[in-house]
Parts: sequence; C-alpha cells; structure tokens
Amino acid sequence: EDVDKAVTAAKAAFAVGSHWRTLNGSDRRDLMLKLANLVERDRAFLEVLEAMDNGKPIGTDGRYGTSVDLHLVIQYLRYAAGHADKVLGSQIPVDGHIFAYTRKEPVGVCGAIIPWNFPLLMFAWKVGPILATGCTVVFKTSEKTPLSALHIGKLIKEAGFPPGVVNILSGYGSAGEALARHMDVDKIAFTGSTAVGHKIEQYATESNMKKVTLELGGKSPMIIFDDANIETAVNTARAGLFLNQGQVCTASSRIFVHESIHDKFVAAMVQNAQGINVGGYDEKDIDQGPQVDKIQFLKVLGYIEKGIEEGATLRLGGHRHGNKGYFIEPTIFTD
Repeated sequence: EDVDKAVTAAKAAFAVGSHWRTLNGSDRRDLMLKLANLVERDRAFLEVLEAMDNGKPIGTDGRYGTSVDLHLVIQYLRYAAGHADKVLGSQIPVDGHIFAYTRKEPVGVCGAIIPWNFPLLMFAWKVGPILATGCTVVFKTSEKTPLSALHIGKLIKEAGFPPGVVNILSGYGSAGEALARHMDVDKIAFTGSTAVGHKIEQYATESNMKKVTLELGGKSPMIIFDDANIETAVNTARAGLFLNQGQVCTASSRIFVHESIHDKFVAAMVQNAQGINVGGYDEKDIDQGPQVDKIQFLKVLGYIEKGIEEGATLRLGGHRHGNKGYFIEPTIFTD
C-alpha cells in the first residue's frame, strides 16, 4: 500500500504538463545545488545521524568515517547538478534531404533500492542522475539504516522540489519486491547482494519489462607482486578490507601475495592492523566501529570460526571486541 501511494505520487509528478516536467534543465540544476547547500548546512548533524544509524565512526584526523561520506555526498550532488542542463542529443548525417537527430528524454518513474553500508552516499549516487535527467523516484532504504535518508527528504522539501518528485520509504525485502514488480515503475536500480539482484531482474521481467541497473557485491582478490612497495601494499590492503568494518561490496578480503615477499608482507600487515582502534562513533581516534547489526555480527564471527575449522592460521584477532555491542577484532588469516 505504501509503495502504491509513493509510485502514484511519483507518476503524478512526472505527468506531462506537471511542474517538474516543465522545468528547464537549469531550474533542476539550481534546485539540486540548493539541496547540496542544505546538506552542507546540516552536515554536522548528518554525520552524527549516519554514524548512529550505521555504526561507522565519524572520522577525524584523516580517518575514514561519516565525515568523508558527507563530503562525497555534497560534492556528488553538485557534480550531478552540473549535468542537468547538459543532456545532449546528436545530429546524425544521413543520405538525402533528411534531418536526423536524437533527443534524450527522462525514463520516467524510477525505483531505487539502496543498502545499509553507505546509506547517504548510495542515496546521492542514485538521486543525482535521476533528478538531473528529470525523472521522479521512489526510494526504498534499508530497514537497518532509515534515518539519514528521512532527513534528506526534509531537505528536498525545503529546497523546493515539487511534491512527488522524490519519495522515500523504508522497509524489508517485501517492499523492494513490490517496487520492482510495480507496473508504473519504468526503471529499477538496485545495490546489494548478487542473490537479491537475480530476484530484482526476475521481478522486473515478470512485470512490465522495466529497465534494470544492478550494482552487486563482489569478492575480487588483491594481488601483490614481488616488486610492490610493502608499505604501500599494506596500507592499500588495510583500506581494502577494514574500511567501513569490511562492509564494502568491493572489499578485498582475499590477498594473494608473491611467495618471495609473503612473510615480510604478513608481518607488516599484522603490525599495521594491530594499530586499528575499535570503538563507538563518539569515541576519539576510532578507525573501526561495530558491524551494522546482530545478523552481520554473527555472520562475520561465523566466517572466522569456519576459517579456524578449515585449518587456516589465525595471525590476529578472531574474537569479539569487548563485551557489548557488535564489535569484532581486526582479523587476519594466512595459509
């Protein structure tokens, strides 16, 4: 029912002759720039809200955290706004007295399903192109991290976007399925697991053959050759695995190291990881926060236990950090 209401609002906002459809590209640009300015105005509040919602640190003194995410959100909204008045077609040379050209038009009502690991950044990455091209959207945020997007919804209203252009829902997978199956949604964009991505493709096909964009999780290894600078390799590997508590769809949690530098790399990696400070977002000098919830906490501990059972050598960590919260020690296996 909520999905139906949101899609109906988005469809009305996209109707021919509506306020949104009659805006110039430069008007959309100005609204998006105003939104970016409002996010910047509320940046400190959003940094804390995102940290409370997701668990990641705020990030100080060059460390990763929500402060980095907010910087990227603001920059990306401004970048996308710059494209709103630059949606170009092409003039195509053809034989005869014929003028051939292409005109790019908005797809229509978009559905956007975003994950919990980078809530605001994922929101920005989807809402930017949608607004720049003149589409409307229904967002389905993760039930784990609904708060920051709701505040952005307030800012969208404050910026002056017409009603129905951006609609924000939070819910479980059933809400995402309803959105992907909806006959009045023209395109669905999903970021999340490969398994759910298969389902989104299925739902879109079984309904109205809507356009689909999928950004799915990967498990690509990092490969370190014998001529690599050890310090650079270690710092890169640390970011590749431990950034955002390892909750990154491109996390390089497998590392293949040339045998001639293997021992040297492992020793340096363990020493580096020992310096990772684990704690709550409101503590000082924190590098790593908790997993997003109990489900992810138990899943990661399960992977660690499986590694031990299968005979891998535990070189660092492998346990819960502290006695409360969903904190896990930085963990390294070899062999």
